[in-house]
Amino acid sequence: MNHTRLKNLILCALFAAITAILAQFTVPLPIIPISGQTLAVALTATILGSRYGTISMLVYAGLGAIGLPVFAEMHGGFGIILGPSGGYIIGFIFTAFVTGLILEHTKFNTLMAIVANIIGMIVTLVIGTIQLKFVLDLSWAKALAVGVYPFLLVGVVKAVIASVVGIQVRSRLTKFGLLTVKNKQPAA
Repeated sequence: MNHTRLKNLILCALFAAITAILAQFTVPLPIIPISGQTLAVALTATILGSRYGTISMLVYAGLGAIGLPVFAEMHGGFGIILGPSGGYIIGFIFTAFVTGLILEHTKFNTLMAIVANIIGMIVTLVIGTIQLKFVLDLSWAKALAVGVYPFLLVGVVKAVIASVVGIQVRSRLTKFGLLTVKNKQPAA
């Protein structure tokens, strides 16, 4: 394995760990808590891009699936993936890919990162709400009331925070050779 790939894989592991840590910052709600997970996913995708952001979220979901307490409120296990909140965790994988891909095909700047992260938030909410609806046998109206509406405003705030911080961190990691990207777009 070459040195560049190893550095990027270490960053994947680091961001999986950051996601596990931020997942523990929660605001309890009846079914799905508001947590720092989505902030971590947005940061991961903004900094690492589609490929390594996706790998990082696969590592995070895999660690939780095998039982490590990395999900919100120190939960873990495959039952969480299959349960009401599992669609959101699965959605993180697709969110990292979509968010990173949008940035790779536009520009790694704050404005595009906000757009990409809001689209990514929608991806997470759609996948999460679909699973929530079917696992709990909810109507679509109830699934949206429980699985989407409480997260919209806080999701936009997290998207903005992740975009501002993520672009700055990505720029610095790249500048100092700690993150190697094939498509070196200027960060603004």
